[in-house]
Amino acid sequence: MARKPLFLILLLALAMAVLIALPVSAQSPSAQHSAASASPPDVRVMVLDDAIGPAVSDWFVRALEDANDEAAALFVLQLNTPGGLDHSMRAMIRALLDSRVPVAIHVAPSGSRAASAGTYLLYAAHIAAMAPATNLGAATPVELGGGAPAPKPAGSDGEDQNTAPDSATALRNKQVNDAVAYIRGLAELRGRNADWAEQAVRQGASLPAEEALEQNVIDLIADDLPALLSRLEGWEIEIRGQRHTLTLSGSQVRNIEQDWRTGFLAIITNPSVAYLLLLVGIYGLILEFSSPGVGVAGVLGGICLLVAAYALHLLPVSYVGLALIVLGIGLIAAEALSPSFGVLGIGGVAAFVIGSVMLMDTELPAFQIALPVIAAVGTGSLLLVGVIIRLITRSRRQALVSGADTLLGQSAVAIQDFEMLGMVHINGELWRARTATPVRKGQRLRVIGRNGLTLNVEDAS
Repeated sequence: MARKPLFLILLLALAMAVLIALPVSAQSPSAQHSAASASPPDVRVMVLDDAIGPAVSDWFVRALEDANDEAAALFVLQLNTPGGLDHSMRAMIRALLDSRVPVAIHVAPSGSRAASAGTYLLYAAHIAAMAPATNLGAATPVELGGGAPAPKPAGSDGEDQNTAPDSATALRNKQVNDAVAYIRGLAELRGRNADWAEQAVRQGASLPAEEALEQNVIDLIADDLPALLSRLEGWEIEIRGQRHTLTLSGSQVRNIEQDWRTGFLAIITNPSVAYLLLLVGIYGLILEFSSPGVGVAGVLGGICLLVAAYALHLLPVSYVGLALIVLGIGLIAAEALSPSFGVLGIGGVAAFVIGSVMLMDTELPAFQIALPVIAAVGTGSLLLVGVIIRLITRSRRQALVSGADTLLGQSAVAIQDFEMLGMVHINGELWRARTATPVRKGQRLRVIGRNGLTLNVEDAS
């Protein structure tokens, strides 16, 4: 019954979260249609100035769905990205290809780039634009390949042309060929330079804006958003096989701001944050199970563990690294419960640190666990093992602190008057005592010996 209020609070919190997640506007479809017809369609502008990950992908897909539902005149993605995760990029491209609203991707402002995953997005857009002094390219896949070097041509350096490639080279070839086929398909769909797109994947080629325009990689160059909208007035594009002419005059520009969901996903999908949430969850449950109490550690640990599991599901995780982390924590806990004088504990710390380094299965810097975080947690775990070993060693050296023999020298209090045999109170227990001199009730005595279940006492004054 004591946990029932906590259960009700959790249910109430879940209900409030559902209410917050519901759309603020509850207009009927007819009301929305009348509102849309009362004013010209607006231009939606999203600014993406970060690596492409689960939070960014979710934000883009939802914003583009809203633009489609409300029949926006144009969706503009102002892009500056070093790249990102493959599955997040593909989710954005799927939404872009399904869009009924024209999508323009503008690499801006000057000095920005659309590297790696950004190049694929630029090729997928209905309209590809760049500001002066920007660049795109370097689209060789690195997330899954682990940075393996490009394979040598068959027969080079005296190799036998019939020699089968090793597994790493074969995997690398599959990844590169898949990426080439994907970007060539996007280029052919939008009528852009497919040969250069293949060079960007196979050779990591890059282009500045002016050369990209000359080689038919992009459609136009615009300094900023007003210049872009001015150039696109009357622009003809193809959407789902039908020609469409852009009419942007009189349209209001509406900037898309990040909502609480995007901010929350951005925090928990930060690899360092997800890593710490995982550790808090595991240690919280270990603490709760080892010494059950009011349930705070268990509730907090369970919540953190579930949030971490959701975040890791969205990130490229090495399950071998995750297994090593769990094994390491288990060995450290085993050291505390079943002392081995450091064998289990030190082995657990080693497995824990190795698993932490391996946890993120990608070479993208934006999705790596910060090494200082791993170093701090690993050092803390090593210190914890050291404290455990020291406490165990100290306990082995201490004298016996339990049993009847530990009563020698301790103080007792007489609970009655007696001359030879009587009862005394010591350490919360009643013992029969023998004395050579008369004793008064409440007199303080000292234990000087024991004979079976009878203590030999004397006056302690």
